[in-house]
Amino acid sequence: MSNSKTFPLGRDSKTGEFIPVREANRRPNTTTVERIPKSGHGDTGRKK
Repeated sequence: MSNSKTFPLGRDSKTGEFIPVREANRRPNTTTVERIPKSGHGDTGRKK
């Protein structure tokens, strides 16, 4: 089991749609692979 708090997810640079990482790696000129926080590990809504 992974202890990472994020996971990779591909995104099409033109449309902004999420795509599989495998597909993003096939099209490096028009896609990017981002690290997305798992549920409960993002900083949105966190009180300081």
